[in-house]
Amino acid sequence: MCLAWLDDGKQHGRIMLGIPRRYSHFVFGVIQSGLTSLIAAGIASFPAGSIMLFVRHWMVSWLIAWAAMLPVVLLAAPAIRAFALRLTQEEGAP
Repeated sequence: MCLAWLDDGKQHGRIMLGIPRRYSHFVFGVIQSGLTSLIAAGIASFPAGSIMLFVRHWMVSWLIAWAAMLPVVLLAAPAIRAFALRLTQEEGAP
């Protein structure tokens, strides 16, 4: 797995991480769990008194929530995707 920045001239000026596509499930899980836990921790931290107390509480809560949710997302996402595919059908299918 190459984590170097690659620019092969085909990205039209964009530089992408060189993570192989077969790891996209893990990249998705890291981003999704990080964003979800960031928002949830912010909502849970909102009652904090001052802005500095809020930010401190939010960041600590987020790191704990992310550490807890990352393995859950990575392990549950394939099963949830398979279940969702069973509950749905292609458009135009009989």
